[in-house]
Amino acid sequence: MDKTVTFSVVAPIYNEIDNIPEFYRRVRDVMDSTGEPWELVLVDDGSTDGSTERIRELAADDKRVRPVIFARNFGHQIAVTAGLDYSRGQAMVIIDADLQDPPETILDLVAKWREGYEVVYAVRAEREGETWFKKSTATLFYRMIYRITDVKIPLDTGDFRLLDRKVVDVMNNMRERHRFLRGMSAWVGFRQIGVEYRRAARFAGETKYPFRKMLKLALNAVTGFSYFPLQVATFFGFASAGIAIVAIPVVIVLRVAGSQQFAGQATTLIAVLFLGGVQLISLGILGEYVGRLYDEAKGRPLYVVREAPEDERKT
Repeated sequence: MDKTVTFSVVAPIYNEIDNIPEFYRRVRDVMDSTGEPWELVLVDDGSTDGSTERIRELAADDKRVRPVIFARNFGHQIAVTAGLDYSRGQAMVIIDADLQDPPETILDLVAKWREGYEVVYAVRAEREGETWFKKSTATLFYRMIYRITDVKIPLDTGDFRLLDRKVVDVMNNMRERHRFLRGMSAWVGFRQIGVEYRRAARFAGETKYPFRKMLKLALNAVTGFSYFPLQVATFFGFASAGIAIVAIPVVIVLRVAGSQQFAGQATTLIAVLFLGGVQLISLGILGEYVGRLYDEAKGRPLYVVREAPEDERKT
């Protein structure tokens, strides 16, 4: 297969052995229907359930399947990044292999790309097979991110999207370690539009994004695209100082008047605990930002590859 690939489908894989065959079949059927050349970049993110061998088998049977095998687990966002690094198409589709995002929707994304849009993101109109807690926290997450980040990230969108080669080239030069790809694709600009779809339940297996990982992703989104936490810390500092300025003369007047309302150490203890809590929260927020700066300063590669297409090996 030469360099004339038109479409690249990028899918991160982590312990999805039961989903891979059906995922490949549906992607193949959809992409063949476009009548254009295509490739499927499967990034194995340190799977331990046999997914790696299944990916190798697919690659042996179909040369359009290009496996990228990590040396260990580096995380979903890094795996997608590697897929974009190794993709060769003029348009790249990011999709998970659990079949919650139906491959058939790719045709709708492609149609908008042909109209001239460079980022076509899939908007979740319905979500099947998810608990009330999952839906509620996801709704809260997207709306919180939309309000406090500097970049307006479309509501109810995941990483399922189509990116033009121009967009991917820009994103591939953005090598920050704590990645939030849907925010990055919004930040780059270009012509963007959404396509609604119905999100299905997982075909098999368990979710790879429990609440803990969603919380980490939210933290990456906030610290990567907003100074809001630092502004909150500043607000608490001014609020504490304001309370102190008002309280000092009040306490003096009451003491001079002989009031016993503020006698003893209880008031002092409460004030110290309050201020100590504000200081610790502020230090924690600063620590998150400083820790991310430290990670960037080390300059380590985003991922380590065990196997990858030799003609496109990245460093």
